[in-house]
Amino acid sequence: MLQCNVYYQLAPEVMAGKIQQLNQSVVIRSLRRFRERCFSNSGKVVKDDLTHVDTGEEPLPGFLDSLPVDVQFLIMTLLSPADICCLGATSRYWRAMIRDPLLWRYFLLRDMPYWPSIDHVSMPQLELLDAPLINEDESLDDREEGDDKVMELKFDYMSEYLKGCPSCRQQWLPSRPAYEFVTSFLQSLVPSSEPRYAMFGPGMEQLDVSLVTRLMHAPDVLPVSGTPHRQINGIGSGITYMFNNQHKLNILTLYSTNRAEREIARVQQQSISNKLFSFEGSDDSGYPVYSPAPQVQQVCQVVDGFIYVANAEPGRGEGESEGAQIRAVLSSAEGSASKPLLVLSCVSREEPEEVRITSLQTFTSRNRARCRAPCVDVAKRLGLPQLANPWMVQDTVAESLSGLLDGISWLLRCSGVKLYGS
Repeated sequence: MLQCNVYYQLAPEVMAGKIQQLNQSVVIRSLRRFRERCFSNSGKVVKDDLTHVDTGEEPLPGFLDSLPVDVQFLIMTLLSPADICCLGATSRYWRAMIRDPLLWRYFLLRDMPYWPSIDHVSMPQLELLDAPLINEDESLDDREEGDDKVMELKFDYMSEYLKGCPSCRQQWLPSRPAYEFVTSFLQSLVPSSEPRYAMFGPGMEQLDVSLVTRLMHAPDVLPVSGTPHRQINGIGSGITYMFNNQHKLNILTLYSTNRAEREIARVQQQSISNKLFSFEGSDDSGYPVYSPAPQVQQVCQVVDGFIYVANAEPGRGEGESEGAQIRAVLSSAEGSASKPLLVLSCVSREEPEEVRITSLQTFTSRNRARCRAPCVDVAKRLGLPQLANPWMVQDTVAESLSGLLDGISWLLRCSGVKLYGS
């Protein structure tokens, strides 16, 4: 069976390079086969342009149409998703060319590990990436033309890519209205409730740079508005921050144990006993079951949402226990299904400049192993697609707090706070 295990979790560089080369060859092979069906006997591409008026003469191919398929594929890999869609609007030939499902399967493979965020709406169906390209008893060249259409309908990789790509998602956010400043002024005159969020997770304790400490001393990111006097059953009410100089939010941090034990475990790279939860055993499928401590349950009932700080540094995920603890917290909250969960996929420091990925970077850079777990890996590891709650995974750096405001903005929106242009 010709099948690639395309969903790789932090695969080594060599394996990632082989997977990408194999997928490139498969895509070019599929595009070339389609191109051959579009050639006339004279060897010219039959370009059925959408605006072409039939004059009885065979339309001449455009410059892009005449290029070799390998070059056409290379051009498409350098374009943004919006540009590729615009290319598909130029003619029926290109519309059919860019609809090749293997092309977008390749784009998903290539770009998905570098998406800085993913949520419950945009999460791709990862099982599509594990499906075989073709059946055992046929080759790519043996497929009939109708089989391509069936495959495209069954596995719509283009829709999955456009649904999950962050640059495409931004187009659906509300635009900044002209009257926003007047509205913000009027809203400031009306007292509004202050949303409260419980923040917990191993990323708060295991990283070399403390996310909580940096957050408390970053007035240019989230200024501290004050510490309210009210208490939540003796645990404390956390710290109130000001988002975008307009909206207050309260973050209550829940640590697994005291500060001394956390510091020793961090220095010695050891796991510690989490006092927020008690292990209850395993369910019928062997999945661990946890019960929140009584004080944690009390907090869950009064907060408006949750912030889970995951350790996204390579090899630091705790797998099933993390997902089980998240489920235990959500199940303890009243009206838990409507409370949002923001997962900060956190690393200590920024990646080296040469490893970062931009829209204009070369293919060799894409093959390098990243210094963090991709958001889709974190979502799958924590079992987020199975949750009924709205959720989002956001890449975050503890040292610079990059990505934090994007996550907080999403969290406030899910809590009913109206934000414009943020």
